[in-house]
Order: sequence, then C-alpha cells, then structure tokens
Amino acid sequence: MTKEEFYEALKNLNIELTDTEKEQLENYKDFLIEYNSHTNLTAIKEEKGIYLKHFYDSLTLNPYIKEKDYILDIGTGAGFPGMVLAIVNPKSSFVLLDSNNKKTTFLNLLKEKLKLENVQIINERAEDYVRKNRETFDIVTSRAVAELRILAELSLPALKIGGFFLPLKANIENEYPLFLEAIEELKGKLINKKEFTLPIELSKRTILEVKHTEKTNEIYPRSYDKILKKTLKKRKN
Repeated sequence: MTKEEFYEALKNLNIELTDTEKEQLENYKDFLIEYNSHTNLTAIKEEKGIYLKHFYDSLTLNPYIKEKDYILDIGTGAGFPGMVLAIVNPKSSFVLLDSNNKKTTFLNLLKEKLKLENVQIINERAEDYVRKNRETFDIVTSRAVAELRILAELSLPALKIGGFFLPLKANIENEYPLFLEAIEELKGKLINKKEFTLPIELSKRTILEVKHTEKTNEIYPRSYDKILKKTLKKRKN
C-alpha cells in the first residue's frame, strides 16, 4: 500500500488525517525503518507493508474510540495499534505496555520525536501492571500478541465496568471457544464480532467487542505460567 493508497483507504474508516497527523505518521514510518535496520522491532521493514499492515490495520480500531477515552494497549511492540491510534486521537490518552525493553526504548524515542503528549510508555509485564491498575481503562486492546483467552484474562480486570476489550487478530477459529468460556468467568459479554479483510492483500481480520459487565474476581489475572497452563471456565457457585 502506497502512502496515497493509505490516505484513500482511510475514507472507508471515516478518517481524514490532518497535515500534522500525516507528518507524524510519515516520521513514524521513517524512524521505524531506520531503527529496524539495527534493532529488530518488526518483521515488516518496507514502506508499503508499514502503511498496510501496521498503520491501516491499527486504525481499523479507530471507530470504537471516543474523545477523552483512556486506552491501554497490551503488548504494543513497536506501537501497534496504540501509537498509531494516539496520533489520530490527540484528545484521548494512551498507555502503551510492553515487557520488552528494546521496544519501549524505541517507543520513548518515538514519542519524543513526534511530540506526543497523550502517550505513556510502560515497560512491565502485563499481569503485574494490571494488578496495580484494576478497573482503570475505558478500552483495552491488543493486536496479535497471544491467544485470545490469555489476552482476555490480562485485559478485562483492567477495564472500568462498562468498558470494552477490543482484541484485533487474524485467525481466531481455534481460539474462539476457550475465549468465550474465559470472558464469561471474567465477567465480560461479547457484543459484536466484526470480520473484514485488509485492502489490497485481502487477508482476514477480526475485531471482537467485549463489554466488561461486572467486577472481575480479584484472583485474576493469575501469574502468567498459570494462565498458560490452565484455561478458564465459569466456576460453579
């Protein structure tokens, strides 16, 4: 996807970038390519792939964001989707969370370069951060970081009651049944399942919209090794 194709495709998402946002995304792309030449941040290293698989893909979540939302991006990596969404939503606040120090180092440099004041970068394990920040966020999102059931346990406890967990993933068929069991135990309700394809290459994507309906039991999230080893099912009273 070229830059011009990217701008055109954004019309499908009802996004019209300002000149400042265009400049910030251009600088983001250039800095990512430069930094990736010596530090492995992402397998996508060329301009067309960045516009399609990083920028456009991230912005498919934009219709769910309201002004002044407080948003957590778990496992943000090189800033996807959180940093891209922060550029386009300057009146919302974002926490970009990743346990990989080389990636958060890059993000802090990028934040300074782009002069973004609505972004906080956190280098910490997700389960540790969430335990200290329960029922804090309006939206928690994550893009292709882990199995859906794992993301659900890390995400739902961080949401305000009435907030939304919005994972963005490619292939979810094998993960979906365990995910549904997990969100029931975590006091989430699936509101919508949006399936679509990316422009040009037509690869499949799914955005799941899960509402946090009640307070999640404080035993969650468990330690990461327990999350991996034991799936969640609704407990019997």
